[in-house]
Amino acid sequence: MASLSFFEACTDDVEQNRQYNVEYEKQKKESLEKANRYMVLKENEDIDNYIERHNLNVERIGTGLCYSIIKQGDTKPIEKGDLVTMEYEVRMLTGDLLYSSKENGPMSFIVGIGGVESGLEEAIVHLHKGDVAVIIIPSYYAHGLLGDGNRIPPKTPIVYNVKIIENQSNK
Repeated sequence: MASLSFFEACTDDVEQNRQYNVEYEKQKKESLEKANRYMVLKENEDIDNYIERHNLNVERIGTGLCYSIIKQGDTKPIEKGDLVTMEYEVRMLTGDLLYSSKENGPMSFIVGIGGVESGLEEAIVHLHKGDVAVIIIPSYYAHGLLGDGNRIPPKTPIVYNVKIIENQSNK
């Protein structure tokens, strides 16, 4: 009988530990989700303040990405698969310059292939050759929690000031 009681006690301990671990993981997940929601809200406030300070009339996409066309170019829109070349500046919301085409030369990429921030990929299809635009990319759509490992710090929204100088359709 004593051995049966021992197994029952061990089984009870295992079940209590399992329940504790399940509850702990649930609380940890809820805490992380709450912290993430707060960070996104705070970042959106910072982006809204930037828009207000610079008196920008922006289009806001459901992902939180914002863009403003400062000067209209051609009527042919940029589409996935197009080769786009642009002059650019990448800045933080503080105005600090991170990268520019003056320093690195124009940027070229095929839309939809990757190799640039997913926020830039999403915004570029709203532009045309010759457009001058401001694109504001939330951190989670740019370089996220880690930054780019060079000049863009972790959790940093970025602002692209762009001029589309070429749009070659692959169709």
